Amino acid sequence: MNVKQVILSFVLLSTMLLSGCATPPPNNQNNICEIFRQYPDWYEDALDSEDQWGVPIQISMAFMKQESSYIGDAKPPRYYFLGFIPWGRVSSAYGYAQAQDPVWSEYQDEVSSWTSRDEFDDSIDFIGWYINGSNKSLGISKWDAHSQYLAYHDGRGGFKRKTYAKNPTLMGIARKVETTSKNYGWQLKKCRAELEDNRSWF
Repeated sequence: MNVKQVILSFVLLSTMLLSGCATPPPNNQNNICEIFRQYPDWYEDALDSEDQWGVPIQISMAFMKQESSYIGDAKPPRYYFLGFIPWGRVSSAYGYAQAQDPVWSEYQDEVSSWTSRDEFDDSIDFIGWYINGSNKSLGISKWDAHSQYLAYHDGRGGFKRKTYAKNPTLMGIARKVETTSKNYGWQLKKCRAELEDNRSWF
């Protein structure tokens, strides 16, 4: 086996190993307690984001459920030229939080350049950071999942211009996110003591 073959084999093996390390979505995405029981590290990451930005865990998690269904390498659908020729993606959104390139770069400049959109901890921190920014610049309560989601989806400029008012589908999605956050909130109240007890074992 020559050097090129060795290098190629190493690259292929590394790719296979990395793809095998991807965290699958939670088995029960409708129950935040089950999510954190399955992935205790996610609870730690969610706590860190809540402590850093003051955004309730249930709201950040509701955003992530809506944006990516907890798929770390989620991408938006492709655009098809003439209806059948693949022509790139409809946006640059990527990862758990579906953050687009410009705003992710802004986050990296302000918070840390050592972040990745396909990492859960970085993504939930990004959501908290963005919601905190919308609270400061737009005056939206960090507990207002409905309005915060509209600002997250359309951007703060779009929210100011009320672009969402012409998009009934988006308005429905924002109400869905609000409902998810409320359900998550009630569920979290019932299991938070258990989750905290489990933390003491680490």
